Amino acid sequence: VWFKRDLRLQDHAPLYRAALAGPVIALIIVEPAYWRGPDTSGRQWRFWRSCIADLAQAIAERGGRLCLRMGDAVAELEALRHEIGPFTLWAHEETGNGFTFARDLAVRRWARAQGVRFVELRQFGVIRGRGLNRDRWAAMWDAMMEEPVLPVPPSTWQSASGRDALPGAAALGLASDEVSAMPAAGRAAALATLESFLFERGEHYTRAMSSPLSAPDACSRLSWHLAYGSISVREVWQATRNRYAALPVEARDWRQALRSFMARLHWHCHFIQKLESEPEAEFRPFARRYEGLRPAADPARLALWAQGRTGYPFLDAVMRALQATGWATFRMRAMLMSFAAYDLWLPWQEAVPDAGR
Repeated sequence: VWFKRDLRLQDHAPLYRAALAGPVIALIIVEPAYWRGPDTSGRQWRFWRSCIADLAQAIAERGGRLCLRMGDAVAELEALRHEIGPFTLWAHEETGNGFTFARDLAVRRWARAQGVRFVELRQFGVIRGRGLNRDRWAAMWDAMMEEPVLPVPPSTWQSASGRDALPGAAALGLASDEVSAMPAAGRAAALATLESFLFERGEHYTRAMSSPLSAPDACSRLSWHLAYGSISVREVWQATRNRYAALPVEARDWRQALRSFMARLHWHCHFIQKLESEPEAEFRPFARRYEGLRPAADPARLALWAQGRTGYPFLDAVMRALQATGWATFRMRAMLMSFAAYDLWLPWQEAVPDAGR
């Protein structure tokens, strides 16, 4: 089972299916080429690294050992094939950036050439390939989220050679970019964050989600955990639905807040679906007639924007908060990118990596 951005044992379809089929190797591949990308950062690596450590501990508690490998994904999978012989490769579908898209295509080519069965299963409410029906997308999303949450399967763990420890950020060429309030990583932290939102912090979510002053407390703060998969969207959906169903009619603020939040869980997958359906949207406008509309970015303007030094106080404050904490509410993210693209006339393709880091 190739773990990527799905670092959990619960509600993990590839792990569940693989465990039913036979012994399981839990595989992590650290790809240095990915971490050399323009939209990666030390803070991202530290969080992912902590999630991997948490996953390794969970596997160890069940008698297994996480197989850690570092290098090109195809090369590491081929080395594993030589070591253990034929296997089925199980993984979640991933809608990432241009690097992960090209890597997954390369892995599929390798699997076909070597006769390796490569099974990818859905993680989010995102439809890949010809199964997409835009008129039925919402209904298909709802149906997936209402499926039972998969338990941790009883597994026979198989070992394979690998690294004893994960590299530090410096070993991957990542600069130190400490954040003042990076959330705790891992499964327990994700569950605690969800619990505090549903029962303590989320009552005024609907009207507090937009302001950078109120949003840090009123929003779910699950984005890091969903991005790296220490909790599934289905788990979040069902916990929210159950909390909503248990609320009395008089709890109007809570009921409105949770309805708003459930709508935004749809949005989460809706926007991933756009990139899944058109991967070129990372680099090209949806409306091709706008290609070349903007000249190359003015380096001075781009730097001032990225540093929060444009002279527009509200915008600069939001950018500096993003730098310091690694988080900004969605309306503030939209404002930052709109200002870069329209007011500063920067190509959005050149501004995105700075915000992404």
